[in-house]
Amino acid sequence: MQVELTARKVKISKALRVQAEEGMDRIARILGRTTTANVIFRVQRHLQIAELTIKARLQTIVAAGQADSLESALREALAHAEHQALRYRDRHLARKRMPKEEKMLTALPVARPKARPAEPQQAPNGKQAAAKHRAAIAVHSFPANSTIVEPHILSSAEAIAIRPMTIEEAVKDAEFRDRDLLVFRNLGGDLYVLHRRRDGQMELVEVP
Repeated sequence: MQVELTARKVKISKALRVQAEEGMDRIARILGRTTTANVIFRVQRHLQIAELTIKARLQTIVAAGQADSLESALREALAHAEHQALRYRDRHLARKRMPKEEKMLTALPVARPKARPAEPQQAPNGKQAAAKHRAAIAVHSFPANSTIVEPHILSSAEAIAIRPMTIEEAVKDAEFRDRDLLVFRNLGGDLYVLHRRRDGQMELVEVP
């Protein structure tokens, strides 16, 4: 994997570079076809921050870590990115297995037995009456009462951002919280909903 390191007001040591390359190699083995990865190291007041952006063939992973040292911040960001890569791989494998399960669950067509031709009947006047054919009809029975599964709904306030933020900040905040849904307002006060689709892409919905 091609790894690009960017330092903003910090110094990247050789040990930090090796740590970043080894972590990216682990994530590349999970994702498979991975193209590029970008790591940004920066400082904000007393916090050391490491931000990762990994672009695979069908997925883009964004993760961030904050700590007192760059090594700890990078370790936290790599853990978040590796967790997202494992989740994406499991969803991808589940989608590949789904058609086979549907084929197994599909009922086979009911074969209707061929009706035997009726023997000609003798009319009272000696002539043969027209033969009446009988067709076999397949009868299906269904359960009287269908099972209804009640959805389990949990209330949570963790998916709501307290402060206004840009779209890029909202994507990083959702990845940092490890959530597939985030409700936030931009700097102009407009309300948005950011959620992850089944294919792994992040979709932005503007609430009118």
